[in-house]
Amino acid sequence: MNLDLFEPEAQDNLLPYDGVVKDFGLILDHEQSQKYLNYFLQHLAWQHDEVYLHGQYYKTERKVVWYGDDDYQYHYSGMAKQAHIWNPALYRLKQHIEQLTGQTYNSCLANLYENGSQGVGWHSDDEPSLEAPNHNVVIASLSLGATRKFSFKHKWKAKKVDLLLHSGQLIVMQGQTQRYWKHTLAKSTRILAPRVNLTFRYFYPSG
Repeated sequence: MNLDLFEPEAQDNLLPYDGVVKDFGLILDHEQSQKYLNYFLQHLAWQHDEVYLHGQYYKTERKVVWYGDDDYQYHYSGMAKQAHIWNPALYRLKQHIEQLTGQTYNSCLANLYENGSQGVGWHSDDEPSLEAPNHNVVIASLSLGATRKFSFKHKWKAKKVDLLLHSGQLIVMQGQTQRYWKHTLAKSTRILAPRVNLTFRYFYPSG
């Protein structure tokens, strides 16, 4: 079965409680998505992610790069990431997403999963530098490339939400989502094509 035949429909909230994840559906058509994917694969400054977990240093297979309005320094998983000044195509896409979502973003953490053997474990994006004064972390996540399974699970209740993220699909995590939910990108040996995930966010340098 080709899961890409079933396009996602827009939904106001994918979560049952304790957070808001709005699904905008496909904001780019197939041709637009493919052009952006090919361009970003070639022109973004990809590097293997580096993290400290439980006192151990790891270099991940997944590649990342961070862009922003300034050369911010972003700390997560025990490491510091230095932001690049915006790539022009990425900046235009940011402006488009700002118009759609009614939010402002000053940075983007891009993730490259070269095939289904690469994923990311359960985590929350709850670093102090992402929190507004009202604790409302807003992250707009755009998928390009291979369709992948993405899941949420509540931190304290036995509730899990699974969805398939398609190329050109935009979801926005906001409200108390990062406080109450973790999320993950599942691995799958069946997937051979790459996926680029662009996570637009507002970074507070003094956080």
